[in-house]
Amino acid sequence: MKILLVEDDAEISEMLKNFLMTENFEVVTAYDGESACEKFFADEYSIVLLDLMIPKRNGMEVMKTIRASSTVPIIILSAKDTDSDKTLGLGLGADDYVTKPFSVTEVLARIKANIRRSTQYTSLVAAEEDTLTKGELVLGLNAYSVMKNGQKVELTAKEFEILKLLMKNPKKVYTKEQLYSQIWNDAYMGDENAVNVHISRLRNKIEDNPRDPKYVVTVWGIGYKLGEGK
Repeated sequence: MKILLVEDDAEISEMLKNFLMTENFEVVTAYDGESACEKFFADEYSIVLLDLMIPKRNGMEVMKTIRASSTVPIIILSAKDTDSDKTLGLGLGADDYVTKPFSVTEVLARIKANIRRSTQYTSLVAAEEDTLTKGELVLGLNAYSVMKNGQKVELTAKEFEILKLLMKNPKKVYTKEQLYSQIWNDAYMGDENAVNVHISRLRNKIEDNPRDPKYVVTVWGIGYKLGEGK
């Protein structure tokens, strides 16, 4: 994992860098705000250690610049230890605040904790982006799976694509022509049978009562849309 260490005190910077390298981190150092921003946007980092009192651009300005485009964890390193300074730093987007003088083991513990939280959050977001949920239904986009009440529902490819289309566009009403052209990827020739059969089979698999559907709902005279479920 790579760390951007922004600290203008050469002694502190070297001490931290050497210690963190023994913990198998790659450390890139910057001694002022301008070089910090240049190095940040030139590479990818797991975390940023940021001193507030640095030349050219202070730490708060650097943090604002980073936060404009990145959610990378930022730990402030500062001799300013008043509640107002901490509140300001955390309010501007810092994830943690370590006051000087500090022990390197404390900084290491904070680094590991913030990276762990960031990794868990990223994994959670990725998992959420991989699924679509409506009522009792959970559709896995990458796994190509459908679960209802925790039980797997076996769908054909076309049935899955119909359900996915409706779940990804919950407010849209699709005509049979639109469904056919998007799911079958072919010109609609007026044959409703293919769409009707697949809608009927899909309802039989996911609805509690296919005659009174809650998920694949008919909009009379137009087509189909995603219902409210339960």
